[in-house]
Amino acid sequence: MKLSEITTGTAAGYLRLEDSEYDGNLLAAVMQAARSYIEHYTGLSTAELDEYEDISIAFLVLCQDLYDNRTMYPDTRYAANANRVVSSILDLHARNLL
Repeated sequence: MKLSEITTGTAAGYLRLEDSEYDGNLLAAVMQAARSYIEHYTGLSTAELDEYEDISIAFLVLCQDLYDNRTMYPDTRYAANANRVVSSILDLHARNLL
């Protein structure tokens, strides 16, 4: 599945949320933040991200993390221990290695 094909319904299904359990606007904002994060992390454009189907899984995992961890003061372990699956997939495509 291409990144551009993922809808809020697809993301909600991945997050195991029922229609009445989530706010569509909040989930859309989480999806936009995840997409923006991936674009900045890798340096790839939206069109280029569609060339790599594994980016979709990283995107959904990132959406789940952003949705589940909506606190003002995140646990300090997240900064030190990034999700290895997401990091590995994104590192494969990273172009801005400064």
